[in-house]
Amino acid sequence: MMFFRQPGTVIIFFLLFFSVNPMLMAQDSSFVGLPAQWTLQQCFDYAMKNNIQLNSLRLNRLSSEQDLLLSRAAKLPDLTGSFTQNLNAGKSLNLSGGYPYEVNTSGAYGVNSAVTIFQGNYLNNDIKQKNLLLRVAGLNVTQEINDITILITEAFLNILLVKENIVYVKDVVTTSEAQVNQAQQQYDVGSIALVSLIQLQAQLASDRYLLISNENQYRQNKLVLKQLLQLPSSYDFEIMEPDTLITNDHLYSLQEVQDSALANRPEIKSSELGITISQLDLAKARSGYLPTLSAGGALGSSYGGGGLNNTGYFKQLDNNFYQQIGLTLSVPIFTRRVVKTNVEKAKLEIDQSKLTLQDTKTNLTQAIEQAYINVLSAQAQYDAAVEQLKYAQEGYRIASEQLKVGAANIVVFLQQKNLYIQALQAYVQAKYTAALDIRIYDFYRGIPVTL
Repeated sequence: MMFFRQPGTVIIFFLLFFSVNPMLMAQDSSFVGLPAQWTLQQCFDYAMKNNIQLNSLRLNRLSSEQDLLLSRAAKLPDLTGSFTQNLNAGKSLNLSGGYPYEVNTSGAYGVNSAVTIFQGNYLNNDIKQKNLLLRVAGLNVTQEINDITILITEAFLNILLVKENIVYVKDVVTTSEAQVNQAQQQYDVGSIALVSLIQLQAQLASDRYLLISNENQYRQNKLVLKQLLQLPSSYDFEIMEPDTLITNDHLYSLQEVQDSALANRPEIKSSELGITISQLDLAKARSGYLPTLSAGGALGSSYGGGGLNNTGYFKQLDNNFYQQIGLTLSVPIFTRRVVKTNVEKAKLEIDQSKLTLQDTKTNLTQAIEQAYINVLSAQAQYDAAVEQLKYAQEGYRIASEQLKVGAANIVVFLQQKNLYIQALQAYVQAKYTAALDIRIYDFYRGIPVTL
């Protein structure tokens, strides 16, 4: 009834609805097909299709493919057609010996073709090089997929880590609230001092602060994953927790993983191809010392109107029709050191490519060794964290029971509680660190990441 009594409000409502609704529909359309909960595999699949860096490398690969097609086409003959039509005005001698002013037309038509027969094997080497560059572009895509896989796995596990922390801290906050309520009742009847109540209230505030910090960290970790997946900024999502984080109990030896990575990782293959590409650059540069043999041919005709040439259009085309075919041999005699400089720079590029391969191998083996050390350290820390949590949890349980019956010292209780929280956080951190490190280490060997 309000809308009927205030027609101006109705108009404003509909104006706002129709101006805002298209924006809402546009946002909703960007969420079509997106799941409400994401598994790790769904994150991988979505990122492989939508990650900007990855798609940019795919475009680079398509560009390299066009370069290869162009280099192959360079061995084919070209074909060029020309058409010239002129309008001529002026005086010209005619058959009667006069010089009348005439307006005439003239034209010339032709086709030309040329093909390179020999160029010091430059074209063949260029095709081989472009083929290798195409393979390198594909390896760059694979390497980016590997990098994204690790980043997504790390972001996904970080979300799970904080999410589990939140569950535990919420339980701690609930327990703290109950303890404060009990202490308040005890203080009201005079069974505990005010300082004891204040200490418990301060601990509750500290627990709540810890909970808020974890919730903020949870949102931050989700933002990192959202950026990796290129998800819309206004899209909210949750991740699906795996049933277990159990990993392969068998830890492959460091040497075995390093050998496998050196034989299969895309960055190694790309650096190895880089040496061959540089060697082909040297071969192409040396072709500058050799002669070039090319063949060419042409067909053409022309006509001109007016004066003595006025014998008919088609007759003139027939009389002026010409054909040409020939060979051209170009021999470099003095190039002002251009070819020699290209050769020397190509040799330097080969040495640079070899250094790049050596550096890539060194970095990869060191990264694998660091991953191996991380796995051993994480497993040891996890075992220690499980033991620490076991005793800290029992100590906190005993202190809590004593607090309920009024038999505990508040200071001792708070110490036990803080030890329990620290042990709990250390356990969760060690659990997910171990899960991440073992998966990174296995991934270097070529084992897919799964949860």
